[in-house]
Amino acid sequence: MAKNCCGPDDVGNAHNDPTWRRVLWLALALNGTMFAVEIVAGLAADSRALQADALDFLGDSANYAISLGVAGMAIVWRARAALAKAATMLAFGIWVLGSAIWGFFAGASPDAGTMGIVGSLALAINLAVAAMLFRYRSGDANMRSVWICSRNDAIGNIAVLAAAVGVFGTGSAWPDLVVAGIMAGLAIWGSFEVFRQARGELRPA
Repeated sequence: MAKNCCGPDDVGNAHNDPTWRRVLWLALALNGTMFAVEIVAGLAADSRALQADALDFLGDSANYAISLGVAGMAIVWRARAALAKAATMLAFGIWVLGSAIWGFFAGASPDAGTMGIVGSLALAINLAVAAMLFRYRSGDANMRSVWICSRNDAIGNIAVLAAAVGVFGTGSAWPDLVVAGIMAGLAIWGSFEVFRQARGELRPA
């Protein structure tokens, strides 16, 4: 019974848990696959929101790989890895924001049908990953960064579906661009959360 509990000590030591590693490996495989699917669909549909979500999948794949690499190491190394991941999240957010601004001026004609189908698949994958990672949401900065990425992904996918409905209903690109901007904001906000916790963990060290 005790091993099924999720108290602070259990979560804090989860980086040594084989279950944690298995969840990360599965999340890595799912995110890598969805990056390939979504980047092709995003380019074909000319959707900035889908392209942004695809790059988010790629960034998450790298984040999961880093988490696997530092699992079991001292907290100072896990905190440093979290700082690197926060920097990646920040860079992603800035890139997506710039892409959305560029799309506003350059014009775009995204395909709402492709956005809806691929966005639904991405949402299902991200909800599954977020459910697997839910018990680790209160761990150290490294584990928290993984949870924040997954949480933001699910929120972003819901926004992509809303953008697909908006594009279909209005016949214009602005819902797609607005959602891309929201996803950029989520990434930037999430990066600051991880930065703050990782720096706090590094101070005692």
